[in-house]
Amino acid sequence: MKTPFFCSLLAASLLLHPCAQAQSLPKQLDALAASYANAGQLNGTVLVAEHGKIVFTKGYGLANREWNQPNAADTKFRLGSLTKQFTALLVMQLVERGKLKLDGRITDYLPDYPKASGDKITLHHLLTHTSGIPSYTGQPNFEAVSIQPTTPTAFLRTFAELPLEFEPGSSFHYSNSGYFLLGAIIEKVTGKTYAQVLTENILQPLRMQDTGYDLAETILPKRAAGYDKTPAGTVYNTSYIDMTVPYAAGSLYSTVNDLYKWDQGLYTTQLLTEASKAVLFKPFKNNYAYAWVASKAVMAKDTVALLGHSGHVNGFGTYLLRAPRDRQLVVVLDNEGGPHVQEVSLDLLRVLYHRPTTGPKPAPAPAKTIAVDAPTLAAYVGKYQLSPTFFITVKAEGSQLSAQATGQQPFGLAATAPGRFAVQGVPAEVEFVKNASGAVEKLILHQGGNASPGTKVE
Repeated sequence: MKTPFFCSLLAASLLLHPCAQAQSLPKQLDALAASYANAGQLNGTVLVAEHGKIVFTKGYGLANREWNQPNAADTKFRLGSLTKQFTALLVMQLVERGKLKLDGRITDYLPDYPKASGDKITLHHLLTHTSGIPSYTGQPNFEAVSIQPTTPTAFLRTFAELPLEFEPGSSFHYSNSGYFLLGAIIEKVTGKTYAQVLTENILQPLRMQDTGYDLAETILPKRAAGYDKTPAGTVYNTSYIDMTVPYAAGSLYSTVNDLYKWDQGLYTTQLLTEASKAVLFKPFKNNYAYAWVASKAVMAKDTVALLGHSGHVNGFGTYLLRAPRDRQLVVVLDNEGGPHVQEVSLDLLRVLYHRPTTGPKPAPAPAKTIAVDAPTLAAYVGKYQLSPTFFITVKAEGSQLSAQATGQQPFGLAATAPGRFAVQGVPAEVEFVKNASGAVEKLILHQGGNASPGTKVE
């Protein structure tokens, strides 16, 4: 969510007549999006709005590979965590109506929630990922649990008793559990289902007819199928997830055109007062507001404030990026996992500001590997704890080492140096560290410029 923008010489397009420039803009956007699609980094639909007006929308790749159905402007995609924006706004509406308080505790609304944590975690903590509640998607049994239909009351019991990762308000850790709880609280104080409250208070007022709570049993015209890719690039049907599990943290579907309506509605007071919107968009720890990530980018002659958020759920990746001052919008919805949705969004935004684009980055060249003998590999085998609820399990099968993080699929490890392994298909490395006696005591996960140590516990 944090990609820098770079200054350069004045683009030649700025010298064009305004009409010629406007006519060429869709072609520029199409050429850029197509370059990502041709590189295998975009399979979905994009929409770009300039100064509040749609200037480009187009689908790339297939919505359904088995029927050879292409993606289009009206294709419906699962949104993943973009759902959180709607949940946060519903909370703020209920605050305006006096039914909720941002400093209210979980137990004020869900009296059966464990008091040890529920008495000190506020709605503000839940909204800003500062509650300390572990994310249920990071639990060891999540993959098995995720395919079972559930209810908000039943499912929150699966994480309510987990020890907090930190004192509420003291730190930031992205947690789907917080937004699941907010959905349950919305239902409690309104006496309606989350889907009903959403429809009555956001979707109907904004006429978002192509947005809703996604359930497998619903016959949903133009619903995209979800796919994932192997590290080698082979596309396969994504694993099943029951959408009662993501719930208020990630269970909505929508189209790019409906998300444009959402964006435009946020410029009005139809949904919230100006005072409430100021609270909604105010960033806190890690520049995270109420389901919006605030950032700044060098655009045009000055710095532009941006608001955005990504979403990922089995087979789908999404990104919504706004530059509110200039009413610019980029929406990218992808149904092949969407690992590049943020890069695509930021690059499309650069076109609106006549900045140089980066285009798709080539896949990194495979690291040169070295041979490691079986006894050495065996020493690395074990379970490593990186946080109270996040583990990496390392296994060896013959001469191949693999690692599986909590709630994720296993990845192969390829030795690049003594004690150091590249994670196959992921831009990350694992380093094993020995103690003074020569025994492996921990690993360090190197990813995204961060080094995360994990103690060997088994």
